[in-house]
Amino acid sequence: MKVVKYKETDTEEIINLFYETVHTVNVKDYSSLELYAWVSFDELQSKVESWKESLSRNITFVAKNKDKIVGFSDLTYRGHLDRLYVHKHYQRQRIATTLVNLIESEARKLDLVCLDTYASITAKPFFEHRGYQVVCPQSVVRKGVSLINFKMTKNLK
Repeated sequence: MKVVKYKETDTEEIINLFYETVHTVNVKDYSSLELYAWVSFDELQSKVESWKESLSRNITFVAKNKDKIVGFSDLTYRGHLDRLYVHKHYQRQRIATTLVNLIESEARKLDLVCLDTYASITAKPFFEHRGYQVVCPQSVVRKGVSLINFKMTKNLK
């Protein structure tokens, strides 16, 4: 596995990985109605341009195995870890750890004191293990469906 900086040509593969991960990995913590509200197949194409823009604007890393994207993560310059997803067939192989190590390293280079993220129920234990603290649970409404996540922070100093 190698980790590289994001390129715009990665966007569609990243969006497909996002969809697949949400609908397989997160199924243990969210209902099918919640997963559909989170991301539905019919909205994937509409995400390409907005994700291309935000992933380009952020510090974004892409994990690849033999040129196949197996994970990605991005960080805003204000210290928000926006997205962290690992392909359903590459879970528990330290890919998320590698990506977040890089994100945290970049944050330290920017002299950021604290990172925050909105972790899913599924991702919460991973972030807790890395020293992130729950600030509060949140309810995000998408397509009329309430989804629970957790605002979490980590002090870097």
